[in-house]
Amino acid sequence: MKDLQNLIQIAVNLNATLTSKDRYHELLRIFREIVPYDAAVLMILEKDQLIPLASFGLISEATEKAYTLKEHPRLDIIANAKSPIRFPLDCDLPDPFDGMVEDDPKALEHVHACMGCPLIVEDKTIGILTADSLRPHAFDEISDDFLHAIAALSGATLRTSRLLDTFEESARIQGMLAQDLMEQVSSRGGGELIGTGTQITRLKENIKLVAKSDLAVLVMGETGTGKELVARGIHAYSRRSDKPLIYVNCAALPESIAESELFGHRKGSFTGAIQDRMGKFEVANNGTLFLDEIGELPLSIQAKLLRAIQEGEIQRVGDDRPRKVDVRVIAATNRDLVEEIKKGTFRSDLYHRLNVYPLVTPPLRDHLHDIPLLTGFFCDTYQRRLGSKPFRLSEASINKLSNYEWPGNVRELKNIISRATLHASQENTAKNKSVILIEPKHLFLPSMNEGVSAIDVILTAQSDHHPTLQEALTLYKKEIILEAVKRHEGNWAGAAKELGLHRSNLYHLRDQLGLKYP
Repeated sequence: MKDLQNLIQIAVNLNATLTSKDRYHELLRIFREIVPYDAAVLMILEKDQLIPLASFGLISEATEKAYTLKEHPRLDIIANAKSPIRFPLDCDLPDPFDGMVEDDPKALEHVHACMGCPLIVEDKTIGILTADSLRPHAFDEISDDFLHAIAALSGATLRTSRLLDTFEESARIQGMLAQDLMEQVSSRGGGELIGTGTQITRLKENIKLVAKSDLAVLVMGETGTGKELVARGIHAYSRRSDKPLIYVNCAALPESIAESELFGHRKGSFTGAIQDRMGKFEVANNGTLFLDEIGELPLSIQAKLLRAIQEGEIQRVGDDRPRKVDVRVIAATNRDLVEEIKKGTFRSDLYHRLNVYPLVTPPLRDHLHDIPLLTGFFCDTYQRRLGSKPFRLSEASINKLSNYEWPGNVRELKNIISRATLHASQENTAKNKSVILIEPKHLFLPSMNEGVSAIDVILTAQSDHHPTLQEALTLYKKEIILEAVKRHEGNWAGAAKELGLHRSNLYHLRDQLGLKYP
């Protein structure tokens, strides 16, 4: 009767509204009221390893590592049993918790009582519950039927808690995914490759071809040539198109948080880690991860990235338990990675793992014939945003754009058309015309004016328009940054130091402003 009451108490207490961690500790607490143990551990079975979930009477180190079955014969016996196991007092198999008893590190080195219950749900072992007592005969009076009942309740508790954890983690992933996608929409938006020439046509064909596989792809090209659009195209045509595409700008990741951002971390693993957190690999699970500016990733992270790509396995900071992920990786760079390998700043094995299917985005100067098509697309985009009449470029404007070298490529063209439509729409507000014509005076092409400052150009190129403060500040930033890079002979890291910026912040500014040197 007493045993039945104890079982009822366990069932009631474990169905209370608790977190999984609290529920596991409550299980061990009630278990101790019935079974006089000095140390106990609840563990979940994952492949050939047992992962501690909660413990009593042991030092914290006991629950901070995984236990491989083949290395711990007692645990292996329990995990493969069909009923509770009581080890004989003269058993010479090592106890995995020797030296880990909280009050007496040597306690389990001597004769002691040891037992374990396999936690079986639907004929499958999902974990184990172990107990040790310093009194050799402490467990003799406990019936096997009672231990069977405890094991059944513990197994049900473990499965329920894991299901709840899965739901909660799924909700967290969806929350992080929604936040990431909102950031993408607001900061980068969508779009597609536009062009009819041989290079763009071939690139589009290769995107559709490689999308059918799960091969890693390395997209190479100058800043502003549409590398992200290539990644989005690959994802859109792939079997993962209904799963997330997660964007990571490696240049904007300080080395101190890069590992956590990519692979996640455990609570307390470093200052500021106030809770467990998933990294981008886990958020992108079953989908695609786009690593932009891969050449800026610190060497210390590159080895772990290689493992994640090769083995499909990641490890959170502060966690010794590996996690499986199914992620297709697309990387992009505007650097010559072969040269970076020679300098020792990029791993050759990672390069070859990423470069399975290389794609190159052509610079705009190599397909100038696409300028009318591109400007038409941008004009339509900004017409919708401004709610204005349609924009059209004059023939003189097209000629002017076609004779420019485009150091910032399509991104720079987009920015110039953005400003031009704004200026042209302001001039035409009072004119009764069905189309707003963009003339050469509306186009600002700073690098065509050698020896003239960026601010002077915007003041003189449009004599009837005065720049906004933001426009003037943006151009001044460009001028200051490019002058610093020029003084350092193209060394962006040296320029960043002179300007008092972190290297990754300058790279971010460079991309944001569409800068290129020389």
